[in-house]
Amino acid sequence: MTNRIAFQGEPGAYSHQACRQARPDMEALPCRTFEDAIDAVNSGEADLAMLPVENSTYGRVADIHSLLPESGLHIIEEHFVRVHINLLALPGTKLADVKTAMSHTVLLGQCHGFLREHGIRRIIGADTAGSARHVAEQHDASLAALASELAGEIYGLDVLARHIEDQGNNTTRFLLMSREADHSRRGGNGMITSFVFEVRNIPAALYKAMGGFATNGINMTKLESYMVGGSFTATQFYADIEGHPEDPNVKLALEELDYFTTNVKILGVYPADERRH
Repeated sequence: MTNRIAFQGEPGAYSHQACRQARPDMEALPCRTFEDAIDAVNSGEADLAMLPVENSTYGRVADIHSLLPESGLHIIEEHFVRVHINLLALPGTKLADVKTAMSHTVLLGQCHGFLREHGIRRIIGADTAGSARHVAEQHDASLAALASELAGEIYGLDVLARHIEDQGNNTTRFLLMSREADHSRRGGNGMITSFVFEVRNIPAALYKAMGGFATNGINMTKLESYMVGGSFTATQFYADIEGHPEDPNVKLALEELDYFTTNVKILGVYPADERRH
């Protein structure tokens, strides 16, 4: 055991914040890409990986759902992080001094109101924490970063304005991934089962495949589709349902799903986070 948890991004990224909140006793390992974070777990360099899958404002995180089925890892937990955007600048800087703000394009699009109100021009950076590091290195009081308070702590920046996001419920959902599956736990807030599948080439296959969940009273909280191998005809679906595969109604629904689909693969069975309710 390494007692490390891998994440994509620079120190101070929101994924780093998720690692600290979910596993404060573990060492966070920054990785360049999502694939690198997955490889760190598969190689034994880390025990767990923290991967973002969707944001309440921006939607799903590109590429993640296509990476999960072939990752060799299992979902063991979900974690929700309230994404608070903060304006960070060099120590001693006043808000009136700031003329430009740098961050990832997604974050820049989530605080239009504040930036417009203060006449601050946007600059696209590679990522949030990297933008904070860049501001710390430039020694330019007119340049600020939009990032987490954790990034401000790490790079020695002052918080000029807190929680400036346009949406008051801006939240990112993360999945905690492990080499070993753990289907034995039962959560106090219920269970989530995540899986992927491809429908058979028959008329109304998806409608028929989903019918078993409706007739067995199972709530499907997510259904995403994406192309496989660059083909317009091969479509894979990612789904989250409430329940455990050993629950009688879930078992029946999965059996019906199997009849109308191919390549059904369970990615994880894990407790529902209390913040999803």
